[in-house]
Amino acid sequence: MSFIRASFSARTAFASARRYSTAPPPAQKSSNLPYALIGGGIAGLATYIYLERSNTPAEPFKPKISDQSALDPKNFVDFKLKKIEPYNHNTAKFIFELPPDTASLLPVASCVVVKSSPEAENALVDAKGKPVIRPYTPISPSDLPGELTFLVKRYDTGKMSKYIHEMQPGDKLAIKGPIPKFEYKINQFDEVGMIAGGSGITPMYQILEHALKDPSNKTRFTLIFANVTEKDILLKEEFDALRAKYPKTFNVVYTVDQAGADWKGPTGYINEELVTKHLPAPTLGEKAKIFVCGPPGQVAAVAGPKQGMKQGELGGILKQLGYTDEQVFKF
Repeated sequence: MSFIRASFSARTAFASARRYSTAPPPAQKSSNLPYALIGGGIAGLATYIYLERSNTPAEPFKPKISDQSALDPKNFVDFKLKKIEPYNHNTAKFIFELPPDTASLLPVASCVVVKSSPEAENALVDAKGKPVIRPYTPISPSDLPGELTFLVKRYDTGKMSKYIHEMQPGDKLAIKGPIPKFEYKINQFDEVGMIAGGSGITPMYQILEHALKDPSNKTRFTLIFANVTEKDILLKEEFDALRAKYPKTFNVVYTVDQAGADWKGPTGYINEELVTKHLPAPTLGEKAKIFVCGPPGQVAAVAGPKQGMKQGELGGILKQLGYTDEQVFKF
């Protein structure tokens, strides 16, 4: 019985062997290796692109703002004081709240005028009972949504500056503007000289912040900034940062009346020597412009007094050095 089983198994195996040896060979299974390599390459490339994009700093998000200014050039509008940021011993930043999704959109260079709100219990008026109105130049970017910032220095004889310094968050100030001062155009001049004193620095900062960041700007700016002491210098960190960032197009010279032991800059009032050394020469003609802003006494000594809102005749140091009325603008 075992012999029969063995013979049967042998014949079955032999038959199977003959059947597979005479049948056509099976089709060779294709390899997936090339596809795997291609897929891996695509995945690797996608990973690389993702990582590169992840390492690229994202552009700061800019909220969409209305193309209509929050200010009114014809009427005073009340704005609430949002917060106060002390700056130094006699100066602070006063940040006012604008309606949502709006900005001041102030043209360069321009200012606003302010007065106490009609709702204020302690309205600021002059001896005749009329509202005291004063001009101020904001230091916040014109496209900054929701806020309007003033850098206000308190003067003992300044009615409005003292009034603003006595305000508290939540109080309102009536503001009207913009009031155009000088329509500045990029590359309008080859060189621009600036002479400022005390809080008269704000129009200069408005122009510089606008012009220097413009990639097409080629104008060379030089600022002479006069103050009583070193601690009175406003926006010094901002000007030093601008000088470091734009060394080919901006320089600033600080001068003080009362120098400390560590002071290394010029001392005393602005004089002919300081102007001649640092500012563009009058011989440049229409290629040069000199801007002046500061306390009335300083403006008069440097460029002659203003006549109210009018420029007034050119005088002082600048006239003595040969500058013309067309080359000088007094804020």
